[in-house]
Amino acid sequence: MHQRVFVDANVLCSRTLRDWTCLLRLRTDGMFQLHTSEDVLAEVVYTLRRLRPERSGGAVTRLRAAILASMDELIDEFDATLSYTGPDPDDRHVHAAAVAGGADILLTEDRGLGNNDHALYTVHRCDEFFVLIDDSAPWMVRDVVQMQGRYWATRPNRASGGLARALRDAGCPEFAARVERHLRALSGRGTDAV
Repeated sequence: MHQRVFVDANVLCSRTLRDWTCLLRLRTDGMFQLHTSEDVLAEVVYTLRRLRPERSGGAVTRLRAAILASMDELIDEFDATLSYTGPDPDDRHVHAAAVAGGADILLTEDRGLGNNDHALYTVHRCDEFFVLIDDSAPWMVRDVVQMQGRYWATRPNRASGGLARALRDAGCPEFAARVERHLRALSGRGTDAV
């Protein structure tokens, strides 16, 4: 059975976290599904526009479309009056949409979105979520590492520090260490067998 993963805006706003989340979803078909809401997408567009005000309208539209295409479901109907005990009232819509979508996991980097007493989902940060995937299907993660390595090799401005550094910078130190092991194995320098 698929794990239903509701993805928060802070994951989708980070290119590194977004890429890994979506690529792992594609490669591990059957392990988990990705879900989000229109409210989350609006927050993503707003945040990305503030970070890069010079980005063209077409670029923003294409990015939103790509994010939407990588989702298995868009939760568009939820009860925002649902009980919510989190410290940030602006996160109520995330909780409500995750509950309405029957999420097993809420994937967020927001430390304030802890496990709600009445929620049926668990909260995971990307680092722990990616590690869980690597624990369950390391050969699939290795395939994504290989894909990402090929992509990064074509990007001269991204070569500095590589995949593991980008993951560390995005708050995923444990998964970055695993990616380094996969990279060593792929290069023939490691002894890790998968």
